[in-house]
Amino acid sequence: MVFETQDESEWHAHLRGLREGGERIDWTMTRIDTLCGRRLQPTTYRLSLFVPGPAYGRDGA
Repeated sequence: MVFETQDESEWHAHLRGLREGGERIDWTMTRIDTLCGRRLQPTTYRLSLFVPGPAYGRDGA
């Protein structure tokens, strides 16, 4: 997991910073989850990055 917050404005600011920053991100390798909250738990926003296993791409798999 790259980033997680329960603050929506912090979530948007973090994504904006990633898009505008100098670090290149392959957005096709990201996963964005919004875990919807209820009365007892607030909504959680999560950004994850796919990390391929050691055999990824070696034999065309």
